[in-house]
Amino acid sequence: MATKAAHPPILPSNSNPLGALPSRFRRQRVLIIGCGDVGMRAARLLPSRIRVLALTSSASRLDELRAQQITPLLGNLDDKSTLRRLSALATRVLHLAPPPNLDPYARTDPRTLDLLRALRLRSLPQSLVYGSTSGVYGDCEGQHIDETRTLAPQTGRAWRRVDAEDQLRLFGRGTGSKVHILRIPGIYALDRVGGTPEARLRKGTPVLLAEDDVYTNHIHANDLARACLAALWRGRPQRVSNVSDDTDLKMGDYFDLAASLYGLAPPPRLTRTEAQRLLPAMQLSFMSESRRMDNSRLKKELRLKLNYPDVVSGLQKKI
Repeated sequence: MATKAAHPPILPSNSNPLGALPSRFRRQRVLIIGCGDVGMRAARLLPSRIRVLALTSSASRLDELRAQQITPLLGNLDDKSTLRRLSALATRVLHLAPPPNLDPYARTDPRTLDLLRALRLRSLPQSLVYGSTSGVYGDCEGQHIDETRTLAPQTGRAWRRVDAEDQLRLFGRGTGSKVHILRIPGIYALDRVGGTPEARLRKGTPVLLAEDDVYTNHIHANDLARACLAALWRGRPQRVSNVSDDTDLKMGDYFDLAASLYGLAPPPRLTRTEAQRLLPAMQLSFMSESRRMDNSRLKKELRLKLNYPDVVSGLQKKI
């Protein structure tokens, strides 16, 4: 059975935010909504003194979650009648579930709305962290941007994230719960399914020529999990933090770098016109937005020192 870390440095060691409540209620309880790869990594970082719960819609995951010392709760964000039980369960909530993707043009996130309505029913969480996306910024034409950048989402997916952010901020202002939003770029890790560019390189998937290429941003899955927990305890209320490493590369250069690390051929290059004719819409959407995210708040306010400050350190395979 997996064990949790004894004392992760991001958690306070000398505070009792629950005050003089009876001892049975003093134990901190973290509820993870959307406990996939990153949620599981975050759960493993929490010390045993903290009870971890996770909402899952799949009965087949119950044993997996229990094996990681996580208490599973059967429920579905698409069925609000199953969410009432979440009220007053947790002192802190980590919301990593994506908005629904049924209608590509929809701009609202009913899942987050139903979740917040359930959390309002009884005692509120002290803090709530939401995993949003860097896509809310839209195309920034390669400029360096921070969290004050005006949002300009270009896809339905990004619009639904903006809606969720708005709902969460309203919830925080209205209830006093500390809401912190993390804007997350591309997530990678050697032990994450689809977490490295190796498979794409082996398929020979093309990238854009340098003159047409876009800047991309990255974060290692382990550093993202640490950022989630830092925000749960250290995040300023109603605040946004970019969760990105220090890498400053265009997409094609990123894949060229990975190819050199893995001893593979670099990807073929296309003009933007050729890409628009040959590549699927989803892939094109990631080739249409260029930005370089500033991560100063991550380092200064959340006080997170990245274990993988660039993609070279994160993509290298250990011998």
